[in-house]
Amino acid sequence: MRILNLLKIAFKAIVLNKVRTLLTMLGIIIGVASVIAMLAIGEGSKESIRTTISAMGSNMITVRPGSDVRGGVRQDASAMETLTFKDYQALKDQASLLTYITPMVNGSGQVINGANNWPSTIYGVNPDYLSIKVVDLQSGSMFTNAEVQSAAKVALIGQTVVENVFLDGEDPVGKMIRFNNIPFKIIGVLEEKGENTFGQDQDDVVIAPYTTVQKRILAIDHLNQIIASSVSEEEAPNAVIQVTDILRTQHKLLDNEDDDFHVRSMEELISTFSSTSEMLTVLLVAVAGISLLIGGIGIMNIMYVSVKERTKEIGLRMAVGGKGSDILLQFLIEAILISITGGILGVLLGLGATVFIETFLHWPTSVALYSIVISFVVCAITGIFFGWYPARKAAALDPITALRYE
Repeated sequence: MRILNLLKIAFKAIVLNKVRTLLTMLGIIIGVASVIAMLAIGEGSKESIRTTISAMGSNMITVRPGSDVRGGVRQDASAMETLTFKDYQALKDQASLLTYITPMVNGSGQVINGANNWPSTIYGVNPDYLSIKVVDLQSGSMFTNAEVQSAAKVALIGQTVVENVFLDGEDPVGKMIRFNNIPFKIIGVLEEKGENTFGQDQDDVVIAPYTTVQKRILAIDHLNQIIASSVSEEEAPNAVIQVTDILRTQHKLLDNEDDDFHVRSMEELISTFSSTSEMLTVLLVAVAGISLLIGGIGIMNIMYVSVKERTKEIGLRMAVGGKGSDILLQFLIEAILISITGGILGVLLGLGATVFIETFLHWPTSVALYSIVISFVVCAITGIFFGWYPARKAAALDPITALRYE
């Protein structure tokens, strides 16, 4: 009953000063809304990054030649020729944690169809490529292992290439194109994938047997990279270790020698981007948290004013038997009510801002339940922390002095 009465008194005091209370809540409202919106943007960004990168390849693992050098150090040309067909064959035969694997070579050039031409990139791979990269065919078919063995001049093309060299809308399948004057028969068209996380057009590609690209386009016998797919996302780190061990054995590297190749999984890429996103989110939340701090200071100020204005009331309550703990609790409840009410309004504003951001700005967002819970906890702590001192000051007033206060 005592608590209920104190709640009624606190509520009445807030209602009597509606404008002042609302202005006091403003810092809390903006702070909570900002925290929820920033966390929603951060969570949405991480989910978007994971989805987009995963779409680039199913549990994809990439092996590239040369040591894993950072900082833009240029490597010797021979260091970039350390991957060979034998390495691919060793991984194919020995790596139990890989499901699909393909050599890859690539080069740039002009795709020509009659009077139309378009600068693009040709990738030389084997039939496993579509499964690794999670690419479907819109029409036609993938080339076979037999065509890889015979270095057949067949190719698949992406939608961007189709749009730029087949301007009359004809079906490219069965037609001939030239890539750097080498004729290729188009046997398939890839489904549209759009841009990847790095802004690269995934549809601006020509796919051909790696043997054909090696011999007829690039005139090389080494591989630019090897890409593979692990048996599952959970096994990707173990697959990276297994691939590394096989290649070190294949390259006859001693224990004290560095790798002359580097292996990366999509999980590492996701982790790198997610950690960057998390750091930015923390920074934004810290800035938003300043509003909460300002709101807390506002609560302290308004409670000080309230104590001053109601000094006689406090003295009268004490004179008729009110305890210091009752006065303390009364002002503390008032501060917490202001803080929690501001928190509720802030949550509503934050959710509204999140909907606005996703609807009109088209930024990915994801409201996590923990962000709302944290906001309420912080609001309660803010009310207690910044309301305690003024409430303690009110409880410590001398009744006689308070009754004489003008």
